[in-house]
Amino acid sequence: MPGLRIDIADLLARAGSRRAVTVTETLADLGAGAATIPGPVTVRAQLERVSEGVVVRADVEATWSAECSYCLAEVGETLALHADELFETTPVDGETYPIDGHEIDLEQLVRDTVLLELPLAPHCAEPCRVEPD
Repeated sequence: MPGLRIDIADLLARAGSRRAVTVTETLADLGAGAATIPGPVTVRAQLERVSEGVVVRADVEATWSAECSYCLAEVGETLALHADELFETTPVDGETYPIDGHEIDLEQLVRDTVLLELPLAPHCAEPCRVEPD
């Protein structure tokens, strides 16, 4: 499966079944404001079949980079985030994610999770000083 698409045919066949998956992928245009995720995103997820669909409990790890909004030095940090989401055949817009045939695509879940945590005005961890001219 390319990217963050996961085949879940085995889970759909049996209620209560579970499976762990780990995928690493670089996503284009993943960023907000000045901060971007230039490298790969790793998703470690536990998939569980429930009556409504498939619950995904995911740990998402990514490293953002940007220029400090004060001194313009390179800054960055690794994010370690968690998400619990439901994928279903008839998703509720803005609340659940779609099951497409026998596949789920974790890309939108990753984007939603990571973009909320990126700094809008990144700055150095230690206070930096910009000397006046």
